[in-house]
Amino acid sequence: MKALDELTFDNRFARLGDAFSTHVLPEPIDHPRLVVASPAAMALLDLDPEAAESPVFAELFGGHKLWAEAEPRAMVYSGHQFGSYNPQLGDGRGLLLGEVYNAAGEHWDLHLKGAGQTPYSRMGDGRAVLRSSIREFLASEALHALGIPTTRALCVIGSDTPVWREKQERAAMLLRMSPSHIRFGHFEYFYYTKRPEQQKQLGEHVLAMHFPECLEQPEPYLAMFREVVERNAELIAKWQAYGFCHGVMNTDNMSILGVTFDFGPFAFLDDFDAHFICNHSDDQGRYSFSNQVPIGQWNLSALAQALTPFISVEALRETLGLFLPLFQAHYLDLMRRRLGLTSAEDEDQKLVERLLQLMQGSGVDYSLFFRRLGDEPAELAVARLRDDFVDRQGFDAWADLYKARVAREQDNTQEQRRARMHAVNPLYILRNYLAQKAIDAAEQGDYSEVRRLHAVLSKPFEQQAGMDSYAERPPEWGKHLEISCSS
Repeated sequence: MKALDELTFDNRFARLGDAFSTHVLPEPIDHPRLVVASPAAMALLDLDPEAAESPVFAELFGGHKLWAEAEPRAMVYSGHQFGSYNPQLGDGRGLLLGEVYNAAGEHWDLHLKGAGQTPYSRMGDGRAVLRSSIREFLASEALHALGIPTTRALCVIGSDTPVWREKQERAAMLLRMSPSHIRFGHFEYFYYTKRPEQQKQLGEHVLAMHFPECLEQPEPYLAMFREVVERNAELIAKWQAYGFCHGVMNTDNMSILGVTFDFGPFAFLDDFDAHFICNHSDDQGRYSFSNQVPIGQWNLSALAQALTPFISVEALRETLGLFLPLFQAHYLDLMRRRLGLTSAEDEDQKLVERLLQLMQGSGVDYSLFFRRLGDEPAELAVARLRDDFVDRQGFDAWADLYKARVAREQDNTQEQRRARMHAVNPLYILRNYLAQKAIDAAEQGDYSEVRRLHAVLSKPFEQQAGMDSYAERPPEWGKHLEISCSS
């Protein structure tokens, strides 16, 4: 394991030059202190987990100190926000400190959110508040534990620096990690500003650094776009299968790597509602839960437009056409596994669709339903879950089909079924009210609940002694928390 001063930097994006980013130093926050750190994320940098408790850790990730090899840069990009094109966005409150590579040869961007003003801050103060930093930290590490591709979060550093949002709050910094921070919006920026040389430079960088296998194909850019389509189809299938709502699927919040990126007003479903809108600012419901699939395709079409200098329109359209079938295949596979099914039958999609129709409007807890479905033999489980449904006659009909479907599975003892289902159906998820309780305590200076919640969510499929309260249905107030883009 390494000490903090032993990280090895190789700042590949910074070497692209000033057309792609601007050199900016972090603005330190007052009295930096550790709120929470992720040992699993630290391990990706070969860092000793005990390093998080040292004073220099909070100073480094609170903007007070910097590695000599770091080259902090604010990236420039554009993007479609709620369907409208914004010609210049960029890192308005975050800095790419540099790229670190580990003993396995993996490169990780170190991106400090809340690092102060940059040329792209517009009217903002460049700061992040404690609540949004905690939420992103918890979500990043919770999604990873669920097997959903995501950026990672190393730590949150709190401070005494005041910031104003709807009220006075305290600034914090979050260290986010990803193999790349390049977004769909990077390609859009150079396409719409008509800078073909920089766009080609960006494309060659992305191909060489992140899609080297595509360079072996006859059309490398087309191969890369296909890979991006495939990754996003699988990513959004996992969001839908696990009830995750991103909340702000602007093209500048879409990673070229196909990972969950830029957490804002996200939420996991409590009661199942296909039309759930987790973002209080989303008046039209553009980014509702059920819209994530068509919006994912829309965003890929926006990226396709930016890639027209490299790929024919016909080839782009053909590749875009793969998104929905790929999504449906991934989603159905995930839902089969959540239902405890190991084989495929033609009627499985209807079985899933009918279940979700019955859940809609019944107040059925989406995550706990699947967990409890695996607790007991199918016949006992559906009998126990029946009272959660408004249309009990409809549920009985579905239950008969489900029991018959389970009976056709091969090599299917209850012990095997339970183990298989519990391995894919989490007992613990990041519910908004759990995050809010941890935030409330942290804002009073008590970080123990943030750390405890992080530890529980790091093992979402395993029953943990003394942690039953984290697996309960939320109270009514916890189902109606409003989360906005203000951070």
